[in-house]
Amino acid sequence: MNVANWLAATARLRPQAPALLTGFDLDADYATFARRAASIGAALARDYGISAGDRVALFAGNCTQYLECLYGIWWIGAAAIPINAKLHGREAAWICSDAGAKLTFVSDDTIEALAEAASDLPASMKTLSMDSAAYRTLREGEGDLAPLSRETSDLAWLFYTSGTTGRPKGVMLSHGNLVAATMCYLADVDHATPDDVSLYAAPISHGAGLYHLPHVRMGGRHVVPDSGGFDPDEVLNIGRQLGNVVMFAAPTMVRRLVDAAKRRGENGEGIRTIIYGGGPMYLADIQDAIATMGQRFVQIYGQGESPMCITSLGRHWHADTTHPRYLQRLASAGPAQSMMQVRITGADGKPLPAGETGEIEAKGAAVMLGYWNNPKANAETLKDGWLRTGDVGRLDEDGFLTLSDRSKDVIISGGSNIYPREVEEALLTHADVREVSAIGVPDADWGEIVVACVVLEDGASASDQTLDAHCLNSIARFKRPKRYVYLDALPKNNYGKVLKTELRKMMGK
Repeated sequence: MNVANWLAATARLRPQAPALLTGFDLDADYATFARRAASIGAALARDYGISAGDRVALFAGNCTQYLECLYGIWWIGAAAIPINAKLHGREAAWICSDAGAKLTFVSDDTIEALAEAASDLPASMKTLSMDSAAYRTLREGEGDLAPLSRETSDLAWLFYTSGTTGRPKGVMLSHGNLVAATMCYLADVDHATPDDVSLYAAPISHGAGLYHLPHVRMGGRHVVPDSGGFDPDEVLNIGRQLGNVVMFAAPTMVRRLVDAAKRRGENGEGIRTIIYGGGPMYLADIQDAIATMGQRFVQIYGQGESPMCITSLGRHWHADTTHPRYLQRLASAGPAQSMMQVRITGADGKPLPAGETGEIEAKGAAVMLGYWNNPKANAETLKDGWLRTGDVGRLDEDGFLTLSDRSKDVIISGGSNIYPREVEEALLTHADVREVSAIGVPDADWGEIVVACVVLEDGASASDQTLDAHCLNSIARFKRPKRYVYLDALPKNNYGKVLKTELRKMMGK
């Protein structure tokens, strides 16, 4: 099963339906979208010698051409390597080299960075700018009407992890993995219709980009904002004017969108669903989001190795305020998605009962084939089909998963485990605190102490003493920060995740 078949089918059934838009401008209907993908695929085979199983990279920001190229790659059975457009050229070159990419699609804003790292690229690799006249000529040709047949186990998406603990690892996702992720979306996250607007305000190169699959299958519109990224006012305007908008947003993006809606006196009219994940959504923040924008929210928990589909906290769970454990559920990431199993294991690798905290493991049809050319990492991460996520959490008696932290972020102070998220949740309920990240810093007496890196609301002031007293109202004394550091902003990556590694560097760890 080649996932490009979904585009071919939709082009036959809804040829004149609008498919690709930049802002409010139509770039292609479905017939044109599919013809371009087929033409790109034919050119890759004819002009660049690319065949089924070969790897083709995409090093570009969000644009409608990205989707054309992606489906062109799949059309001929090749595998796509999505590369974060914010990476340094040498980082992108290393990925191309490790994956053995035969060609990389670039854009005018990334081509120079990759050219500067030419010595690190595969010697025979070619580049082609999506913004060039050559590309526009290439996509206007003809190609096979039907995508090449593929097995469900064949490689489709080779996604490289962020590499926070060393070189990034290439996560191998098959066509079957992508089908499973799509079925999970339709069963557990949101429905999809031909009237939908799938808005790409988060990077298409990341897991959020895979959400185009259900909307291609159902014939919805795919909209890249004029800005090419996330601007909260632009998102609100698109929602009002186009309606039925569905989008993925990291929790920090949700916070900015809620702030913009408040400032404008709006509630997100026209935005049907905001799917959030990729970082901790604190209870106070999701409560504020619902109070401002209503029940438009769905949470997902996943990682590159099981993209966007380990658990899901659906819209109905957000709205079930009469449940006796409503707040606990709202603070969770929900139960396992339909094609997945989730369990918690202890240090000995054995499953733990409900309520106990340990490592989160996942198993199911969406879990990766493994890491590209990395048997050591495969042996460490995949055990009898179970994916060891490296995240820490607990399951309640109903199967709702509550995340604590990455295992490497757990702070051990005086022999006791302290989960940074507990500290962060406590501090965020203080009216003067806008953002916070808690980290462990070495200490001669305690092993580690908790340091809270705090961003205050504009014009607010707070002392260590007031924040300390506030913490003691909700968490144990041994968990409270022993030091507070006040910052103008927390360091974040391109996906809105707070970079605790950078905070530790700032603290001299």
